[in-house]
This record gives sequence, structure tokens and C-alpha cells, in this order.
Amino acid sequence: MALLLGAVWMAPLMAAGPNYTQVKKVSVPGAGGWDYITVDEGARRIYISHSTQVDVLDADTYAIVGTIPNTPGAHGIAIASEFGRGYITAGKSDSVIPFDLKTLKAMPEIKVGKKPDAVIYEPLTKRIYVMNGDSDSITVLNAADGKIVGTIELGGGPEFAVSDGKGNLYVNLEEKNETLHIDVNTMKVKDRWPLAPCATPTAMSMDLANRRLFVGCRSKHLAVLNAETGKVVATAPIGERVDAGAFDAGSKLVYLSTGDGKVTIFHQDSPDSYSLAQDVVTLKGAKTFGYDGKTGNLIVPTSENGAMQVLIFAKGK
Repeated sequence: MALLLGAVWMAPLMAAGPNYTQVKKVSVPGAGGWDYITVDEGARRIYISHSTQVDVLDADTYAIVGTIPNTPGAHGIAIASEFGRGYITAGKSDSVIPFDLKTLKAMPEIKVGKKPDAVIYEPLTKRIYVMNGDSDSITVLNAADGKIVGTIELGGGPEFAVSDGKGNLYVNLEEKNETLHIDVNTMKVKDRWPLAPCATPTAMSMDLANRRLFVGCRSKHLAVLNAETGKVVATAPIGERVDAGAFDAGSKLVYLSTGDGKVTIFHQDSPDSYSLAQDVVTLKGAKTFGYDGKTGNLIVPTSENGAMQVLIFAKGK
């Protein structure tokens, strides 16, 4: 069914989808919840934020290869491969914890704003952008050494962000129902784009070639934005409590994970038209996931009887 802004909903037969099925379940020791998942496709590692630690899995075997402890309120993990460093947001200590990508050894913490949440590496400036949820700001660090180079005031609490690698950063303001366009060279907000009918935006991913942003909203919407103009060009319904997203340019699939136990997948029929490809059933509460662009697999953290586990879903042959 074509999903066009303002269009009448139609229900023709769904085209053949990717047919994801669960292929593996991995038990992860330790108590507590989880948040973002980061897949380092080149180094073949998966980083899972897990309450007061980050668990590290092999991306091919899914064996646990290490743990980075003492990360209170771990939320996000950014990878700066060219500097051999990763950065973990610790929301309960208002800090970022750098670590060595080879040894997984943590370095001294860096104090940032209040309740740092999502974090990304921006390749043009070679900087780390830390989303401070309760400070309404972004702390900017040099990826090479972790030094603070600036703060971007946003006027609202940031959720996830993406970079196009060409000087533009896009970030969701959850309570303002906006996506902001930031110039990474000047570290200034250039544009504020309203998202109606999409509200409470959290997840974000991007189609770099077609300049489209995919925003997942807690109003149970996917909103597709033109990254040049900020115009909402398409919307579609999704499940409850969306928290993570991804886009695969090769298959033209948009992924959104929701806390009601689904990863909803849309196919990009054209830059402004999308059709439902599959609702992958996970488990209730599994609101985040990681996407492995090499294998196409989905890595979904969840829990069963109080024990944390990671579910692996693969495309059908």
C-alpha cells in the first residue's frame, strides 16, 4: 500500500517482503535495562548499552567478547574508528566515557550536560556530538582526544541525530515536535522544522542519496522529510514507543523498532512514496535494535523472565 501524505489509504496485496525470521537467541549476563545498539560493521562488533555497562558481541558469531563496566545509565555508543576510540554516554553521571576500541579499556570520564543520551560521530568535523536530554543542548568533543570544543544550545531536549557527512546535522527535539538542521562547521542551528502530524519524535535515520530523513514519532507515525527543505513528504502508521531506526540504501528498506514488540519495515518505492514490507514480531518492550549493514541482520535486545537476551533476525533466502 502506497503511503503518501494526504493520500487515501488503499490496501492492495503486499509485495514480497524481506521475510525476516528469528535465527538466534543470545543470553546476556547482568541485570538492568538497555538502550541503544551500535554495530561497528568494519570491526564486526556489536555494542549494547546495558544499564551500568556496555556489552560487546562478535557481529558474526554473536559471542560475548567483552564488557565495558562502570557506565552508569549507559545510553549510546559512538565509534570513531580512525582514532581507535569509542564514546559511551552515561546518563546517571552526566558524563561521556571514552574507551579503546581494541582493548575495550575505559579512559577518564568527560563531564558534559545533564542526562546525556544519544551520541554520534560526525565524520566531516571528526567530532563527537552528545545529546544532553535535560540540558537542551549538544556537547561537541574532538574525537581524537575527547576535548570539549563547544556547546550547541537547542531550545529543547534532543533525542537521536544523524549527520550527512557534508556539514549538516539533524536532530529531533522530542518535546518540541521538531527536527533541527544544524551547521556542524559553525555549530549553529540553521532551521527548525515542524513535524505535524508526527509528534514526540525519537528515532531518526537518513537516505543520503535522495536527501530524505526518516523520523519515528511516539504519536505512532513515521514522517519522511526532505532534508533540503524540511517539508514532510510522506507519513505512515507504526506501533507504540518507537525508539530506533535504520535505512539500507541497497535494499531501500526503512526500519523502525517499537516497544509493542515489532520492527516495522517499509520499502522506498520512490523518495516520496513508501509501502509496508513487513512487521517483524519481536517481544514487548524491545523498543531498540541494531542494524548490521553487512549481513542485513537485526539485533534486538529484550528480556525474558527478567533475564536479558538478544534476538537475531535474518532475511529469508
